[in-house]
Amino acid sequence: MSDLTIRPRADEHMQGCVQALAGVHAEDRYPVNWPADPESWLTPRSMLDAWVAVEGPAVLGHLVLTRPGEALAAEVGLPAQRLVSVARFFVRVDARRRGVAAMLLDKAITAAAADGLRPVLQVEAGATAAIRLYERAGWRCVGSSTADWTTADGRAARMRSYVAPSRTNPDETSRGKRV
Repeated sequence: MSDLTIRPRADEHMQGCVQALAGVHAEDRYPVNWPADPESWLTPRSMLDAWVAVEGPAVLGHLVLTRPGEALAAEVGLPAQRLVSVARFFVRVDARRRGVAAMLLDKAITAAAADGLRPVLQVEAGATAAIRLYERAGWRCVGSSTADWTTADGRAARMRSYVAPSRTNPDETSRGKRV
């Protein structure tokens, strides 16, 4: 039986997060350019929460919630103050196809709903495995745009914007309020 769990990210997870990110970068070129300071990259200024998927001491995956930009909020059609953005999301290459990504996404949706917020994300159109994951999990594509950076093969990045499936906040169920 696996001891796979989702936990709030702590300082002791950072080395494992950076190692996992290095493997993902080597395999998938995410992020496209390796950051000079990976720990800082994993902790963006707009970060609200961060979680890791761990199995024993091993970090298998990572996800951050941040404040979304106004352009993403406009594309989704909701005010930015009602949204959170999924960012710095990855699963170690050798831990894929075990439900790790789905567990991290579920945690993000549940945490956001508890705060009355709706998660959104952007993904590069060439990330077909990630797109399949989001769409299987009920995320809805609401638009696309061209980013201000280029992909590993030198083309302008085309971003797809997604909004998470609606989830009722358990504390608000009796009042019938939907998030």
